[in-house]
Amino acid sequence: MSGSNAAPIIIKRKKIVKGGGHHGGAWKVAYADFVTAMMAFFMLMWLLNATTEKQRKGLADYFAPTVSISKISGGGSGSMQGNSVFAEDTLPQNGTGASSFQPVVQSANREDTESDGVQSKMDAEFADIEQIFRERVVESASGNALMAHIATRITEEGLVITMSDLPDAPLFTGEAEMTPVLDELLWLVSEMARLVENEIAIGTHVRRFPLVLEEDPAWRLSRARAAVVLDRLIDADLPDRQIRRVTAHGDRDADKRGETLARNNRVELVFLR
Repeated sequence: MSGSNAAPIIIKRKKIVKGGGHHGGAWKVAYADFVTAMMAFFMLMWLLNATTEKQRKGLADYFAPTVSISKISGGGSGSMQGNSVFAEDTLPQNGTGASSFQPVVQSANREDTESDGVQSKMDAEFADIEQIFRERVVESASGNALMAHIATRITEEGLVITMSDLPDAPLFTGEAEMTPVLDELLWLVSEMARLVENEIAIGTHVRRFPLVLEEDPAWRLSRARAAVVLDRLIDADLPDRQIRRVTAHGDRDADKRGETLARNNRVELVFLR
């Protein structure tokens, strides 16, 4: 055999690499991540536009890790000491878990949302009452003169109608004698009150008197004027059941920038929520 001229047998092993190039699937994963991120972004934009400030705060508080969870209250089974990390009865096993409070937070958020809706509806109704009242004042015989005395605003308590003295046009003469200006304003208020079911609160304020007086008349004047306003509203056919309270404030709420000025002599009527 050593003298044979047969060619030797050579075995060549070729390494074949499968995949790669444009046939790979890595781009699909990247594209799926991009689509998911865009969906999350648009959902975030929609939530920001469709929720109120209180709802957004509730969502932020829900995801904020502000309460620690016990080391032995994890999810799972056996040594993990629980059934699921989302089970509300599993996490607070030793009294330190946070999820037992979540139903309360969700309930409070729902109540806040409902309360916001009711308050917004009531604010719209108050705005309508305010507009109608101002229109009737303007349309009255002495509309321009009356408008100078009034101011309106919507507060947490309700719609506040304030009637104040002017330097040359008081609401009362003497101790508690109404001027025609106040008489007409109270008549217009009573007309508005008969159109709604809201209760009314009456408050009277007076300016601060100089300390040199022997007797401060603020409380006496405020009480007397409150009684006169109440009687006038009832005489104008306002049902007495709509009167919630009558308060004499004296000079306790006088404007600090000018406690003795005439504008501190005022009557406030509040259409309550």
